[in-house]
Amino acid sequence: MKGYWIAHVTVHDIEQYKNYTDLAPKAFAPYKAKILARGGRYQQLEGEERHRHVIIEFSSFDDALNCYNSDIYQQAAMQRQGVATAEVVIVEGAE
Repeated sequence: MKGYWIAHVTVHDIEQYKNYTDLAPKAFAPYKAKILARGGRYQQLEGEERHRHVIIEFSSFDDALNCYNSDIYQQAAMQRQGVATAEVVIVEGAE
């Protein structure tokens, strides 16, 4: 079954956040990740509001987890520290 990253992000410093957005796609490429949603229009219905929402599809849960734990993604995630607040979850798709 496919795996999905679901992230909710509030960016505090858009200029510094670009360091993350420039590096993160390099981590996704080896896993052939497909971005299904990134930014764009949304309506907050419940919970704490975040201003950016991202859904990324992977061929499997393990690929999604391995991508997150990869050295290159962890380097990207370090660039996000202090300039954005993020919640990231990896879920397995339904059959």
